[in-house]
Amino acid sequence: MEEFVLLTLGWAGLYAPTALGAIGSILGCTRAGQAACGAMLEIESGYGRYVGVSALPSSQTIYGIVVMFTLNAREVTTESAPGLLAIGVMSGVALMMSAIMQGACCASAINVSKSKPEVFGLSIAPAAIVEGFAVFAFVFALVVSAGIPGLPQ
Repeated sequence: MEEFVLLTLGWAGLYAPTALGAIGSILGCTRAGQAACGAMLEIESGYGRYVGVSALPSSQTIYGIVVMFTLNAREVTTESAPGLLAIGVMSGVALMMSAIMQGACCASAINVSKSKPEVFGLSIAPAAIVEGFAVFAFVFALVVSAGIPGLPQ
């Protein structure tokens, strides 16, 4: 029974980066998209940039997919399961939180640029900084995953 639980947690760790990254992207894009829709009611043109900004938090799902494929290269065994779970869940949580917070930054950028369009480019800088933390978590997961046993010979 203990082996079954351990293997199940290992499998959960494999798919956690994609699932959690997608949840964060959903929430982040929703928040930014709502701000974009509100902005469209208040301005006469330039809607495209708001729609584009509202999609920025979707990249965390892509990072999660790449981490999942990297982890999935290993066989899920009792030796590899703890590492798969730890890296999968921790990187997934980091990607999820990054996407949610990036959505908040994007919503703020959209809201401020409605009344002051000249600051649009600068107002996206916080969203880019938050994206950087997602990239750090992504790279960290890829590097640390090299230490997990179970790569096919």
